[in-house]
Amino acid sequence: MKKLIVTTVLIGSICTGVFSQKSDSSIARTIYDEALIKGESYEMLEYLCLSIGHRLSGSPQAAAAVEWARQKMVEYEFDKVELQEVMVPHWVRGDLEYGKIVNSAAIGTKEVPICALGGSIATGSNGVTARVIEVTNFDQLEELGRKGIEGKLVFYNRPMDARYIHTGSAYGRAVDQRHLGAAMATKYGAVGVLVRSMTLAIDDVPHTGSMKYDSVGIKIPGVAISTKGANLLSGLLKNDPNLMFHMELNCKTLPDVLSYNVIGEMEGTEYPDEIILVGGHLDAWDKGHGAHDDGAGCVQSIEALRILKALGIKPKRTIRAVMFMNEENGLRGAKKYAAVAKEKGENHIAAIESDAGGFTPRGFGIYGEPEALKKIQSFSRVFDRYGIIDLKKGWGGADINQLKDQGVTLIGYRPDSQRYFDLHHTSEDTFDKINKRELELGAASMAVLVYLLSEYGL
Repeated sequence: MKKLIVTTVLIGSICTGVFSQKSDSSIARTIYDEALIKGESYEMLEYLCLSIGHRLSGSPQAAAAVEWARQKMVEYEFDKVELQEVMVPHWVRGDLEYGKIVNSAAIGTKEVPICALGGSIATGSNGVTARVIEVTNFDQLEELGRKGIEGKLVFYNRPMDARYIHTGSAYGRAVDQRHLGAAMATKYGAVGVLVRSMTLAIDDVPHTGSMKYDSVGIKIPGVAISTKGANLLSGLLKNDPNLMFHMELNCKTLPDVLSYNVIGEMEGTEYPDEIILVGGHLDAWDKGHGAHDDGAGCVQSIEALRILKALGIKPKRTIRAVMFMNEENGLRGAKKYAAVAKEKGENHIAAIESDAGGFTPRGFGIYGEPEALKKIQSFSRVFDRYGIIDLKKGWGGADINQLKDQGVTLIGYRPDSQRYFDLHHTSEDTFDKINKRELELGAASMAVLVYLLSEYGL
């Protein structure tokens, strides 16, 4: 009976809005307890990964994921659930991805693991066979010029820099060669590009990801090569500069498809026009389950609202969970959401994105005015005991970044980053790589931040 009275007093303090550091800490404790004892994020992710699977924009699986998210939010009785229409690209990988080193003096002909980059054209039925030119940056393309590149395959082999402790920083400084490599190489007459996979791991798993063509330029096929394959190819080229490589792809781009962002919200009791967004992206590359990228972020965002509702917490400000569509190869969902928000004159005071995996929570990166940063850092009094010690200036995320010009404070959930790029955009990003407790801790951390922002604003 005594325990029941304590709980009643706690919930009463939540509803009346009378707060102190002590009550904030007590409420945070109940949020973590709910996530760790009665949490539903793991079960949600299991269904998303194993019953639906990969969810590339335009695919039947992406459509199924939209309906799943809508039904889940309705089931949790959020105050409002809606679908926001958006046209998305529909690229299909095809069933053929084959690459081999041809007639090397040292090892003869050897197959190496490759995969098409998202948006690549096919090679044609005979594939592409050409000499390989290795570079590590775009300046080297200019130095080689058309004379050195025309008719050849450009091999981008700049590794992610292992010196960065946060691996996202290493990724950000290497990914331009994947995204822009083909567009840059076509200027000099290249017939295709090979790009070292975006990972610090040395293995035989190629990492896909988006690539961009010049809007008026010639299109050439682009593939990712595994890091072991890249190291092998680079080593052979040192002794055999005339080395040839052969690749075959039958991917294609189909007409755009109607899809949706899925939006669920809990209306604020005192400041309903002030919106706090929390979200992730429903779409995922077609190589694995999209468990860490970004199924984890989606279920954590839904779970943040579910937890508050389950505990009877009535937020002062409106909290909105958004499942964005098409982050991976176009950001069309995010752009549509931002455009509609601007058109309606909506006042988002903060947007939180979880798109860095479902690993152990470490903190949040904040992009905004100094006053907002300072306010969020003051929440450390609540977060310290849960290992959330990294509340500092940072980058929010690709989807919420579309709201930047509307003056929104952008917040990126930052879990431990050391394993993320081992799995990112690969066939290895599967549900069995998810740790239930780590996922639940992340959902709880996001729910606490949402609660504090709702109570105190920015």
